Amino acid sequence: MSSTPAPAKLKVMFLCTGNSCRSQMAEGWARHLKGDSVEAFSAGTSPHGMNKLAIRAMAEAGVDITSHWSKTPAELKTTFDVVVTVCDSAHESCPIFPGARIVHVGFEDPPRLAKGAASDDEAMPHYRRVRDEIRKFIETLPASLNAK
Repeated sequence: MSSTPAPAKLKVMFLCTGNSCRSQMAEGWARHLKGDSVEAFSAGTSPHGMNKLAIRAMAEAGVDITSHWSKTPAELKTTFDVVVTVCDSAHESCPIFPGARIVHVGFEDPPRLAKGAASDDEAMPHYRRVRDEIRKFIETLPASLNAK
């Protein structure tokens, strides 16, 4: 009996400006929900550390991103099939990734949305909403990326 080799995973990088929140959530969801078909990475055009409320929001949904760290694309030292920009700023300043398709799927910025919050608990609804929007997008992978 011959077995058919498993299809190669689609290598996807989720790119944001700070690689602290939205791109990290997308990487976490992709690893959690689509690990069999997507090899997920995240990076930022100007990384500035992990966002503690993004970590909390993902933990509430059963996804641990505490081992993630904020990094540039160059630090990943790999090539990608698709680069998904998850914020407008990263989309506008997206570096060149030879051989990769660039797809923009923008999400609102939870830290900006929660700027006036008096406490972390008051800020969390913004993080949860964007987390859930990102999950809905990730659930469409890889088919939605192959169609673009």
